[in-house]
Amino acid sequence: MFDYIIVGAGFAGAVIAERIANKLNKKVLIIEKRDHIAGNCYDFKDENGVIRHQYGPHLFHTNNKEVFDYLSRFISWDIYNHKVVAVIDGKEVPIPFNINTLYEVFPESLAKSIENKLLKEFSYNSKVPILELKKSTDKELQFLADFVYEKIFVHYTAKQWGMKPEDMDGAVTARVPIFVGRDDRYFNDKYQVVPTNGYTNLFKNMLNHKNIKLLLNTEFSEVCSISEDGFTLMGNEFKGKIIYTGPIDELFDYKFGDLPYRSVDMVFETIEKKFYQDAATVNYPNNYDFTRITEFKHIHSTKSDKTTILKEYPKAYDKTKDTPYYPIFTDENQEKYNRYLKYSKQWQNLILLGRLAEYKYYDMDDMVERALEAFEECLCKN
Repeated sequence: MFDYIIVGAGFAGAVIAERIANKLNKKVLIIEKRDHIAGNCYDFKDENGVIRHQYGPHLFHTNNKEVFDYLSRFISWDIYNHKVVAVIDGKEVPIPFNINTLYEVFPESLAKSIENKLLKEFSYNSKVPILELKKSTDKELQFLADFVYEKIFVHYTAKQWGMKPEDMDGAVTARVPIFVGRDDRYFNDKYQVVPTNGYTNLFKNMLNHKNIKLLLNTEFSEVCSISEDGFTLMGNEFKGKIIYTGPIDELFDYKFGDLPYRSVDMVFETIEKKFYQDAATVNYPNNYDFTRITEFKHIHSTKSDKTTILKEYPKAYDKTKDTPYYPIFTDENQEKYNRYLKYSKQWQNLILLGRLAEYKYYDMDDMVERALEAFEECLCKN
């Protein structure tokens, strides 16, 4: 009945399913354990008429025209430039920490001196990872690095990851830079948008094809099995390709141990007023157990006398009840993943794709690009 089985209906699974159905004209079965499509991008209009991002704010940004044009086939966009502020000593200032922020937190003479030194040492509109700036030999730049490290970075990172920044992979710490410029936008990409009617509608349009069959509320193990002899579907041998986007350790029954993640408790609140805060996202690096508050009416314009906010409380991941959000990048964890990857090679018809299957953090545009590449390399050349 099916030529391909895809496990997971997030970006990785949906993109490759759409390509198989439309370009190859083959039949695809998507197996999704949740009761909805769109993975962690899932959103819906809540009781306040607000489009709520159920798994935290998702803001689409990219410099990749191919990815943007591909997704534009399925959805219309609203231009949206995301801005974030952080509460430092009771004052809301723009982040990433930039030249404007300098003048918000320091006396003008000191801010001007630091600005000149930043511009002398780094290119304008460049991003400097905070741990790189800490290595500077200039005393004022060291002071700036220590200030940002203490006031914005270290405590937020400790809450987010449950570990010291020095123990994290550089790919994580590089995501929190100092921006040597005056652009208060959180991203600087050419395309910054959100789907007009939400991400779930984007996925509905991508998967609306006669060749695609979707099974929600279904565990992979309920309909498929894997053994040294290969895969079965509903008890029968399956010789087509399996594109697996779920946790790789779960697929192989945790043979080499659990791959750790960080999770988040998402706590939504209805506020009886039109707006709760001035920015879409306010970070709380130091006070409070939560890391940030997002107000969705700033992202999707809504006419409502009430508003919906989200507080995020990072936590250790429990595989029996939590959503795995962020892979924890350490040498030990990467070595464990590599063992799973090597073990998976014995199944020639298995393709591992996505954040959980590859144990790698992807932004949305990177995931779409990766899925399009995987389709061309793994499915079109065979």
